[in-house]
Amino acid sequence: MDISQFIQRNATCWEIAAKGNMRVPAIIYADEQLLQDMDQKVYEQITNVASLPGIVEAAYAMPDAHWGYGFPIGGVAAFDPEQGGVVSAGGVGFDISCGVRTLHTGLNMIELQPHKQALADELYRKVPVGVGSKGRIHLNHDSMHGMLKGGAQWALDQGFGEPEDLERIEEHGCMAGAEPKYVSPKARERQKDEMGTLGSGNHYLEVQQVAEIYDETVAAVFGLKINDVVISIHCGSRGLGHQIGTEFLKDMAMSAAHYQIALPDRELACAPLASPLGKQYLGAMRAAINCALANRQIITHLTRQAVAKVFPDIHLGLLYDVSHNTCKLEHHTVNSQKKALYVHRKGATRAFGPDHPDLPPVFKDTGQPVLIGGSMGTSSYVLCGTLEGELRSFSSACHGAGRAMSRSQATKQWQGRTLVDELAARGIIIRSPSMRGVAEEAPAAYKDVSVVVDSADRAGLARKVARLEPVICIKG
Repeated sequence: MDISQFIQRNATCWEIAAKGNMRVPAIIYADEQLLQDMDQKVYEQITNVASLPGIVEAAYAMPDAHWGYGFPIGGVAAFDPEQGGVVSAGGVGFDISCGVRTLHTGLNMIELQPHKQALADELYRKVPVGVGSKGRIHLNHDSMHGMLKGGAQWALDQGFGEPEDLERIEEHGCMAGAEPKYVSPKARERQKDEMGTLGSGNHYLEVQQVAEIYDETVAAVFGLKINDVVISIHCGSRGLGHQIGTEFLKDMAMSAAHYQIALPDRELACAPLASPLGKQYLGAMRAAINCALANRQIITHLTRQAVAKVFPDIHLGLLYDVSHNTCKLEHHTVNSQKKALYVHRKGATRAFGPDHPDLPPVFKDTGQPVLIGGSMGTSSYVLCGTLEGELRSFSSACHGAGRAMSRSQATKQWQGRTLVDELAARGIIIRSPSMRGVAEEAPAAYKDVSVVVDSADRAGLARKVARLEPVICIKG
């Protein structure tokens, strides 16, 4: 991307002044090299987002931004319902509430080392992965309704998990305002056998080692020490979320003229927040958030069972669970005025700072844990939210490395079996039903996650706490 298109505000903040149909500026947070390496499509998409009705302050892109559907992945925008603001299915994404959950094991690497293979085998046996993977849970009409309404709380009621888990899950495990009646029969059909499954793509279940600590004080509150072993789960709302996104994008595109919305790009299809269609989408999307929260809760239960087979006396406590790919009603300060806004985060992580009322008391002084997933074979990171982030990005940060090439390009460059062997030589065990899926997720097919995280840290979006290195990776 040509950086002459931007006004450089500082080393990690690049502004596109409002012009043409843009209602607000657009801002990309990245260092100069990351910005140069971004596709020009990111520029086009983020400026298109800045033209949507009711957008406030600016349209933002995170350091991991890349070309997405409508919004760039890594896009953040907030809309004022009192100013004709809209909700966009493309601004949430297809894998609604895809997110990361990290669990403490109480183990260190010395204790894990003799049992790595056994643990890898047991996790792979216990947690279904892959395209079209089916779980051991079958949802009928009533249980589907309960899951869509109750999220992780519903899963807990079915025996999947522990009451204390809810305290450390975004929205306390249950997204208010879910309306299962707006979830179509086809979306329900796709999900009825997929609860407790990872799926494919960049989703994973990963055993990780705490390799580096950047902030000892915050790390202590988060319960992280050098050589600790943690387990991270990265997945979302599976087929249900994808179907909701597909259906509502079509409905929104067809209804744009009715609502007198001039779309700069059909993929930016949206509807007024106050409209019947906007309310229906919000109800269905919130139900999909609950689906993702329930799914990660069930996978947590399965993970605990697998670990118990190898380490009978180990208890997996929850560090935190946070989503990306959401639109949420939050209160933020705009022009010195506190306002209720609908914040879209697509491939971006909520990153509330210290003293935020929606965080558990344990994180009052530190801010929210911000969990940044790596790509297969690369580092992941734990960060914490900052007070500055509220002013710079509606308390949002990056969510991962961001792709540097398409999946089809990756399969032309790498062979899955070769990657598995190369990672094994580095001490990383890969378990996957698909060697093509492994090739698609080759580490070098992504940006350097360390550079992305450094940019987020330098920009004040979130602050680095710890770096995690993969030990075992269960991939779809």
